[in-house]
Amino acid sequence: METFSKLSSMLLHALETEPTVDLLESFVDHWKAVTGYYIQTTDDSRPVRQTEIPWRLRQMLDILVYEEKQQPAVEETGACLEYLLQHKLLETLCTLGKAQYPPGMVQQVLLFFSKFLSQMQKPLLQLVSVYKPVQKLIRLCALPGSLTEKEEAQFLLAVCSRVKQDPHVLRYVLEFVDQPAARTPASDQSQPCTQASNHSTESQDSSPCSPVQSERGLLSVLMQLTNSQRRAVCLTAHECLLLLASLQSDSSGEFLSHHTQLGELLAGRLLQLYSLLPLEGLDPAELQNWTRTPWSADLQSKAPASDHMTSFFSWLDFLDQLMREAPQVLAVKLAQCVHQLWLLDVLQPQLLHTCEQQVLVSTSVLCATVRLVTSCSLLDQLVDFLLRTPSLTELLLQRCDHISDQISMASLSLVEELLQKPHRDILDVLVLSFLLSRSYLSPAAAGQEDRQEDRQEDRQEDRQEDANQDSEDSDGLEEDPFFSDSLSLSDSQLLPPPSGLGSAADVVNSFLCLVPVQVRSAQLLQEGGYESYVHDAHTLVTECQSLSLSWDWPIAPPPPSPGVGGEFFEGHLLKVLFDRLGRVLEQPYEVNLKLTAVLSRLSAFSHPLLQEYLLDPYISLSPCSRSLFSVLIRLIGELMQRIQQVSNLSDRLLNARRHLLGLNHNTGLDHLTLLRGLIVLEEFCKELAAIAFVKLPLDA
Repeated sequence: METFSKLSSMLLHALETEPTVDLLESFVDHWKAVTGYYIQTTDDSRPVRQTEIPWRLRQMLDILVYEEKQQPAVEETGACLEYLLQHKLLETLCTLGKAQYPPGMVQQVLLFFSKFLSQMQKPLLQLVSVYKPVQKLIRLCALPGSLTEKEEAQFLLAVCSRVKQDPHVLRYVLEFVDQPAARTPASDQSQPCTQASNHSTESQDSSPCSPVQSERGLLSVLMQLTNSQRRAVCLTAHECLLLLASLQSDSSGEFLSHHTQLGELLAGRLLQLYSLLPLEGLDPAELQNWTRTPWSADLQSKAPASDHMTSFFSWLDFLDQLMREAPQVLAVKLAQCVHQLWLLDVLQPQLLHTCEQQVLVSTSVLCATVRLVTSCSLLDQLVDFLLRTPSLTELLLQRCDHISDQISMASLSLVEELLQKPHRDILDVLVLSFLLSRSYLSPAAAGQEDRQEDRQEDRQEDRQEDANQDSEDSDGLEEDPFFSDSLSLSDSQLLPPPSGLGSAADVVNSFLCLVPVQVRSAQLLQEGGYESYVHDAHTLVTECQSLSLSWDWPIAPPPPSPGVGGEFFEGHLLKVLFDRLGRVLEQPYEVNLKLTAVLSRLSAFSHPLLQEYLLDPYISLSPCSRSLFSVLIRLIGELMQRIQQVSNLSDRLLNARRHLLGLNHNTGLDHLTLLRGLIVLEEFCKELAAIAFVKLPLDA
């Protein structure tokens, strides 16, 4: 073989220094030497590496590349390339590779095709003498027990790279082609670089869009190689799929969407990986908090083969990236396949199941999926599944108040993840649609608001009437039935208002002073400074504002809808959140933290209805209506009754705080749940005050 290499170098040198050398003659001689081997040899067990065939093929390729570089124009075709096309050399090589004679021949054929497609500059894949053998060679890839996966992956990458350069040849590679009259080798010779409209197929009975894709076509072969145990091969197969899916020509996106099974193949793999998850052995907390690892990093890792959960989320990340890069028509189709095949057919029955473990695991997987997804198309389908699937939405929200604390935590986490996604429908469906009529306002308050609008049009109304009306509204808070157990807070309990806020200071102080001084505990450990809450609130409000920036929300709430009958219903989400908030003093600490985190995030959004309903302590509520502030008022009333049973309250609160900070390991504290609930309540009121502090100066 060393002798062959020296001869190769000598030949190339001769080609560069002796322009009189007949390239075509040399090319034909090498080809005849390849075919002559099959006539002369009698040893069918001799490996191809021990023959001249690999060297001859390399010489042929070098001649083709050199010849092309000597052409003055790209559209001109050299005699050697014409010979290859006219005499169907690629077809013959493909047949020899399929026969595996001599042993290992398919590897040499794959290498030749790879270099031919990657090194030749002319567009060739639209030629029948090229794309037909390419199709046949693709069918030889990813066969069971293949020993040439590396060469197969290189060949497929070369094919996909050429398709990326010339997207119109996609249909040739995938065997979906129009049906004009068949081309002859002579026509290839005369017009080797003709456009897509001048190609042919062997069949003339099919319509232009009829599916004739082989079961072992490019897409299915690439899908099989993504399962390869060789990480380099697996990574290359993923990259090939990305190359095909990211073709930006409209026709390519529509073609892959409407005339291939790409969506079904990709979603089917997700379904397959999900079915391998051991539902009984998964940790719901680990699922909910799964850290995103890019699919490419997982494949490039030198660690042992990934576990099932890693494989599932890695494939989900790959699909997410693919949909981000794909044309919209294709991304939508892929997301719809995921919706139908996985969300509806598999996940929904598990979510509706009576087995708590299935409910818990499926909810946790869904929670992580919502958090990890970034493509608009897949997020659209997730939101559609969660918010518009009959009987599912209400059930998932009701489970935020489930008898199982684990299911409640998973359901609350799912809501929290949804509220962090850039999708307007989430808040519209879950909350705003129920507040839009503003029927939570008392008739007197609604009437006063109407009169205020009239006075804006006619400013000569008597201003004394305004003052009297405001006085009446301020009394309405105490008249509401939900405030019957409210505390009477003295002026001495009020904290100094933040300077310069005007009426906003009253709102901030209303939340700061909800928890009476005698049951506050943050100062016992010199923690909980108000400034830190303002900093955290600013971060949260900024995040929520950036999410809703493009949602075109109104600046002011709409006028109350006149004549709306029936009692106000705050919606399934706010109902379950308010119900659980009323039980803060008797719930697990972790549930309380998740509950208040969801309510804080809702309060941080800048929609005027949310600000009014969640952050305005002074709205006059209609009978049997409640707001966030009214729920807190009733909760404080219950708290003040229950702490009468707790002796040495300050010491116990201090120990409870130390216990939460890990400074006190005594788990036998009396009234621990009550004390933790009180601590959560104190912190939550500070959070709401800080959110109001950050938002109201901008809106007041």
